Amino acid sequence: MKISKSIKISRRQLLSNKLRTFFALIGIIIGVSAVIIMVAIGNGAQREVLEKIESMGTNLVIVNAGQVQKSPGRQQVQGTVTSLSLKDVDVLMTYCASVEKAAPVQTKKMQVKWGNVSSNTTITGTTPDYQTIRNFQVKDGAFFTDEENRASLRNAVLGQTVINNLFGGRNPIGETIRIGRIPFTVIGVMESKGSDLNGVDQDDQIFIPIQTALRRVFNLNYINTINIQATTIEKMDDAIKQVTEVLREQHRLNRQNKPDDFTIQNQVELLEAQKETTDTFTALIVSTAGISLLIGGIGILAIMLIAIRERINEIGLRMAVGASRKDILLQFVIESSILSIGGGIIGIILGILISVIIIYFTNWTLSISIPSIIYSFLFSLTVGLFFGVYPARKASRLDPIEALRSE
Repeated sequence: MKISKSIKISRRQLLSNKLRTFFALIGIIIGVSAVIIMVAIGNGAQREVLEKIESMGTNLVIVNAGQVQKSPGRQQVQGTVTSLSLKDVDVLMTYCASVEKAAPVQTKKMQVKWGNVSSNTTITGTTPDYQTIRNFQVKDGAFFTDEENRASLRNAVLGQTVINNLFGGRNPIGETIRIGRIPFTVIGVMESKGSDLNGVDQDDQIFIPIQTALRRVFNLNYINTINIQATTIEKMDDAIKQVTEVLREQHRLNRQNKPDDFTIQNQVELLEAQKETTDTFTALIVSTAGISLLIGGIGILAIMLIAIRERINEIGLRMAVGASRKDILLQFVIESSILSIGGGIIGIILGILISVIIIYFTNWTLSISIPSIIYSFLFSLTVGLFFGVYPARKASRLDPIEALRSE
């Protein structure tokens, strides 16, 4: 029998039982569309995380005071948190060949006032190299200079959220604000940065010179973080080794055989950790969608078995007039293939459509994956064929005489 004729017969048979055909398709449709949507969500989340990590800075290495140990749901700092100083920054720049730039950072949440308006925001004491290391850009005005830092001038550069909270979006350059009780002159406005990996608003902070911060605002002689830029991404491991050796020597840890009183993180570790998390998430949801495809395959199996029971007379008649077992086998395999291919195509269309709707109506970042479309379709086809072969073989092995006698 020609395959084209078998396809026509199969199509006519499936259309004659529309409701049953629909229920056979639904599992495949849901499974394929779910795979496409979930992979798009996973890829979008991964891309968003990658963009945030890249926006954190180029070849970034972060040194935190104290030993930071990870525990479920949070990070714990053990040991002294006063172990880093401004002198450490100078020493690292002098003795670490793989370090391009280094910027000290000390932060504190404080109340800021402008006229009768007040707001609680993060005060970040640092140096001009910080904006280069962490990819912060000045929108208006200017960032403070090294000379202004050494002179402990009271200049401030504001993030966009601070401007909205204090000035209602007005240009604040030249205005005087009070951090605690100390007046500062606004000399610059930063480009919007958005939230970081932890969901913290990076625009809700005010940058001031580190010397001014430590002496006049925080009254401290230590810092909690050093942000470092390695010379190249290939030199990041070298930079970490050099920083570790220099800080251990600077803090006299080697002589006393003590553990590190600092913790080093780098961009590559953050990238790998976040990628592993999103990959695990994507694998989980794709596995769940795969179960839907298997359920759809079982639906095809059930529908085909019912079809065989209802069409025993037809099978017997066709075999009596010359149809071979191969023809009967091919007929039912084609029917199951039509179901799986049709369900796969509809699932692809539905998955892409829902993904586009989600992108249009929400702030989610989705990335539709061509491989996920191809693999989900091939998987649906495989499932359909796998669950269609048994009913097809059962139909082809019917005895023609017994089949004709069947009611």
